[in-house]
Amino acid sequence: MNSPAPHDLPGLRGDTAARGRLGALTSLLLPAAVGALNVFAFAPFKLWPLQVLALAWLFHGVIASPAEQRHGVRGHFLRGWLYGFGWAAAGVHWLYISMHDYGGMPAWMAALAVALLALYLGLYAGAATALAGWLRDRWSSQPLVLALCMLPALWALSEWARGWVFTGFPWLVSGYAHTVGPLAGFAAVGGVYGVGWIAALAAGALALLWMSLRRKGVAGTGQRIILPLCMVALLCAAGVVLRQVKWTAPQGQPITVRLLQGNIPQEMKFSNDALVSTLTLYEQMISAAPADLIATPETAIPLLPQQLPPAYLARIARFVQTSHSHLALGIPLSDGPQVYANSVLGFGPGVGSELLPYRYDKHHLVPFGEFIPPGFRWFVDMMHIPLGDMSRGAPVQSPFGVKDQWVLPNICYEDLFGEEIAGQLRDAYRAAQPEASVLLNLSNIAWFGNSIALPQHLQISQMRALETGRPMLRATNTGTTAVILPSGQTSELPPYTRGTLAAQVQGYGGQTPYILLGNKLVVGLAILMLLLAWGRNKAARIRH
Repeated sequence: MNSPAPHDLPGLRGDTAARGRLGALTSLLLPAAVGALNVFAFAPFKLWPLQVLALAWLFHGVIASPAEQRHGVRGHFLRGWLYGFGWAAAGVHWLYISMHDYGGMPAWMAALAVALLALYLGLYAGAATALAGWLRDRWSSQPLVLALCMLPALWALSEWARGWVFTGFPWLVSGYAHTVGPLAGFAAVGGVYGVGWIAALAAGALALLWMSLRRKGVAGTGQRIILPLCMVALLCAAGVVLRQVKWTAPQGQPITVRLLQGNIPQEMKFSNDALVSTLTLYEQMISAAPADLIATPETAIPLLPQQLPPAYLARIARFVQTSHSHLALGIPLSDGPQVYANSVLGFGPGVGSELLPYRYDKHHLVPFGEFIPPGFRWFVDMMHIPLGDMSRGAPVQSPFGVKDQWVLPNICYEDLFGEEIAGQLRDAYRAAQPEASVLLNLSNIAWFGNSIALPQHLQISQMRALETGRPMLRATNTGTTAVILPSGQTSELPPYTRGTLAAQVQGYGGQTPYILLGNKLVVGLAILMLLLAWGRNKAARIRH
C-alpha cells in the first residue's frame, strides 16, 4: 500500500491553504498600508523622506527580477492601485467631515464616497505601474532604464494627468511633500510635478539599491550600491544649489497688510441667526486699523450685496477711503437670476471706488461644491450645504493695484492649480500688462473641521510661492491665515482662533522658469525619457 505524499495530508493541505489566504490578504493590505504612510510625509508632519522611501518600495516591485513577479501587468496595476488608494484615503479622509458633519449625509454614504474617491485617485498610480510593467516586457528594458527613465517619467505623467482629468484633483501629489527639504529648489523650475518627478528619480535609485542589496554574489556590489547613493546625493545637492538662485527680485516699496481670521463656526456661517453678528464682526475687524491691504476670508460676507443692510458696503468703502487703505472682500455676487459667482471685491482709496470696485471671480470651481457634474444632482441633493451651479470667472483676470504692488487673488481650492496661477503671470508678462507681485488666497475650509486639511492647504500655498518666486498671503476663516515668503517661510495665526495677522510684505517681480514654461517642461522631459528608453531598446535589438 502506497503512503500518501506529504502534500496530500489533510493537515498540510489546510496549512498550505491558510498560508495562501494569508499571503493573498497581505498582498492586498501591504500596498495600501505603505501608501497610507505617505500622509506623514506631508504637513503637518513633514517627514518628507517617507514619500521617497514609500515610492521606492512601490518601484522595487516593478523592477524586481522576473522570478519575484507573480501576476505580471495585472499584478503591477493592483499593487499600484492599492498603494494609491491608501495614500488618498489617508490623505483626504477629512472630506467625510464636510459630507457627514456639515452636509448631513448618512455616515455610511459619506465613508463610501471618500472610499470611491480614493479608489479613483489610486487608478493613476495603478496605471503608472501597470504601464511600466507592460513596457518593460515589450521593450525588454533593463532595471536601470526602468528605474531611472521609465518609472519616474510615467509617475510624473500620471500625477500631471490627475491634475486636469475631470477638472483635476491633485491634492497631495508627490511634490507637495517637499516644500521643506533639499528638493524644494526644483519648484521654481518644474513646479510641483517637476519636484515629484525628481522625487521619483530618487525613489528609482533607491529601488535599484534595494535590488542590489538583495542580489546574491559580491561581483560589482560596491558599484551597485555606490552609484544609486551618489545619484540621490546629487539630486539633493542640485536642489540645495537651486534654492540659492534668485529667480525674482524685490519690486516697489513694501506694503502693510492685515489678514483677518474671523473663526466663524461652519454650522453658523450661513445661519440666519448668526448673520447679523457675522456682518458686525467683519465690519469691526476691517475698520479696526488702516493698512495698505486688508483681506477677509472667502465669503466672509455670506450675502449678496443686494441682500445686505442699507449702507453696509458704503460704510466699509468710506473707511477704506478715509484711511487710505485697500480692501479685498470675499463676497458672493450675482449678475442675474440664478447666476452666482464666488468673488472678491476690491475697494481702494480712489474716488468712486465703491461705485466701480475691483472684481475677481473664481475660475476653477469645486465639483459638487460650486458646480454639479452631469448626473450627480441626486448626490448633491442629499447634502444640506448651500451648493449651486456657479458661473466661472475668466481664466486670466487683472490683478488689484495696491500702491506699488499688484495683488492677484485666488479663492480657496484655486491655489491647488499652480499652472493656472503661473499662466496668469505668464500671459501678463507676454502682453506687457501689469504682473502680480503678490499672490492672495482667500479661503474657508472650515467645512473640514479641525483636521489635517488646514496644514495641507497651507503647504499647497507654500508650493505656489516657491514656484512663482512671489509672496503668498492667506486670509482664512478658521485657518491657516499666513504670510508666505518667496522662500516658503511662513508666519501664521494659530488655527481656530479669531484674530488679525499684521505684517509688512515686499512684492517681487521677474519670471521663474516655471512661470515661463508651466508644466510643458516636465511633460516634455517625461516623454523624452520614454523615447530614450524606447530608442535604447530598439538599438539593442538591432545589435542582436
